[in-house]
Amino acid sequence: MLEPLWQRVPAFLMARRNLSRARTRTGLAVLAVVIGVVAISSLGMFGVAFKSAQLSTIGEIGSDLHVYPTGEKDPAMLTEQDIRTIDRLAGDAELVPFKRTSRRPADGGSSMVTVYGVEDPAALYDVADGSIPGNWRRGALVGQTFAERHDIEPGNKLELQRSTFRDGQHRWVTETYRVQAVLQDEGQAVIARPNDAVVLPIEQFEAEGYAQVVVRTGGAQEANETAMAIRGAFNDRRKVVGVFERAEVSEQIDEAFAQINLFLIGIGGISLVVAGVSITNVMLMSVIERRQEIGVLRAVGYHKMDVLRIMLAEAALLGLAGALLGTLFSFGVGALINGALLGDPLAFDAAALRYAAIGFGFGVGASVVGGLYPAWKAANAEPVEALRG
Repeated sequence: MLEPLWQRVPAFLMARRNLSRARTRTGLAVLAVVIGVVAISSLGMFGVAFKSAQLSTIGEIGSDLHVYPTGEKDPAMLTEQDIRTIDRLAGDAELVPFKRTSRRPADGGSSMVTVYGVEDPAALYDVADGSIPGNWRRGALVGQTFAERHDIEPGNKLELQRSTFRDGQHRWVTETYRVQAVLQDEGQAVIARPNDAVVLPIEQFEAEGYAQVVVRTGGAQEANETAMAIRGAFNDRRKVVGVFERAEVSEQIDEAFAQINLFLIGIGGISLVVAGVSITNVMLMSVIERRQEIGVLRAVGYHKMDVLRIMLAEAALLGLAGALLGTLFSFGVGALINGALLGDPLAFDAAALRYAAIGFGFGVGASVVGGLYPAWKAANAEPVEALRG
């Protein structure tokens, strides 16, 4: 079926016939290209999948601001007046202030659990099981990790103990809550991470003031402007309020993963250099073995450029075959990597496809470059000397 197409490109037709006469040598040269292409493409795909998996673990990097009091603030908390100031500076952005303390589960052990006090938990968390009442004033919400560790589900009772001093003595006071919902686990960068924590109505906290406030802006530019406004309003001579911009973390992570990918592709590139050297060796051996054949071609009227085209066509066919097979193998390896890191073997995004294209292009290019010197040597062979062998 492809024979008419081959007839249209006589140089490639002769190159294909020449390669088919030395199948073992041709197969080894193609294998070298396959290894190089798989190295570049698969390492690139690994970098992309690793980045996606890490960002999923860290948490979605958005345009949220995280405002908190520093050690120089007196009192060491965000007051109602501070919240009103931040609200004025943030404009239309949503504010989610919350309190934080520690309690001890009453089901044994001395380990403490983080307890958040939030007025509107639906603004911060997603529910995995159960539901958050519309007018939430009683009950508790627990993270998935905490629920699994203590075998808790919505409707169960949760007993927490808080430390207090009474009559000059330290005592533990047990308080009972009905679990309303189990919250989905979140990434590590999520503020007020609920995974191994308990969330209570803010009215359950006796202490005044807030530990932190989340400012949810409409974009990175708005977040940056709001952060600058908050710093300017609170931090005069001393830094009494810290503002954490998550967009900065996103940029740093992107730069770090770009460097990792560049390093991995560099390692894969070494494999392709080796493949190019292998093709050069194969082509040189072919030129030596076919000196008389090349001499006959020159004697019957083939020009130097004709011989050059035939030899380069051989190198290009080796690279094309190796690059095609290497790209197919790369998608197989990429599917294994995606399955292991992302849980979906077919989670190939545009970046992963770009690395496959880069691997293919490098495979063909390295083969052609590797065939340049043997092609030049064959084209410049003197017909008489070549016929003598």
